[in-house]
Amino acid sequence: MIHREPLSLRGLPSVRQLRAFVAVYQSGHVSAAAQMLSVTQPAVTVLLREMEERLGVRLFDRSTRSLRRTEAAVEAYGYAVRTLAELESLGRSMADYSGSRRGRLRIAATSTVAQTLLPSILRGYAALHPDVQLLIDDCSPGEFVERIVSGRVDCGIGTLEAAVPSLVEQVFLRDSLVAVATPRYFSTEKHLTWKQLSAYPVITVKPGYGVRRRIDRAALDAGVELRIANEVSLLTTAIALAAGGLGVAVVPGSIVGTSRNDSLKTRRILRPLVERNTAFIFRRGSTLPPTAVSLQEFVFRKP
Repeated sequence: MIHREPLSLRGLPSVRQLRAFVAVYQSGHVSAAAQMLSVTQPAVTVLLREMEERLGVRLFDRSTRSLRRTEAAVEAYGYAVRTLAELESLGRSMADYSGSRRGRLRIAATSTVAQTLLPSILRGYAALHPDVQLLIDDCSPGEFVERIVSGRVDCGIGTLEAAVPSLVEQVFLRDSLVAVATPRYFSTEKHLTWKQLSAYPVITVKPGYGVRRRIDRAALDAGVELRIANEVSLLTTAIALAAGGLGVAVVPGSIVGTSRNDSLKTRRILRPLVERNTAFIFRRGSTLPPTAVSLQEFVFRKP
């Protein structure tokens, strides 16, 4: 049993052989090792013989009553113990990874979503997965799709203004546009139409940003021209300007509750009703890491 060349991976001992060897080495008896491993004595004997054949050395000198360790066994024992420990560590690590107990999660979100909806989502997620590292890529609406398509992040939380073939959009929050202003702009509790909205100074995002395309389209469908008083980059800024009495902000209803401004009144805008939904978004055909899968599951079961 002499090997003149290094062993190939196929010639290395199996995990079962290593466990049998360590058990026999520690106990000094095949019968005791068999009890430790919950297998039969012949099975342990076969595993030892197979390991010796693979390594090309004798590990134990056998007699009718006992086994005596050889120098090769003393040399091999340390390697065997470390190998088994590393494999057990690998198993624990992968179990933690697959169960989202550890790892990292890279999320893209527009600045408005990152400031309004995302904190409550991630607070609940972090409570369930405290050891997952959360990396938030807050970006402009124009950069949102690119962040996900390029693979710079694992997933995105937000809205696609148009379908993107390479992305999957799973809506978990259904929303619509509302008008937000101080009480002096709203004399009744009734909903607004786009025609009625056209009588007010409107605060909205700049052309090309987020909901602006939907606002312009809704006004066109209603046959009205809005009086745009202020154009901003962030919806949160629009709400702040509305709170200052500068006009009526047109924003998704879901972000109004996060402003915590009791001085503002909210009215749904009808004819037409414009939806603005929030989705979990990821690359089509890609394998989501377990941390992203657990976030996906969380947002869909979150009340």
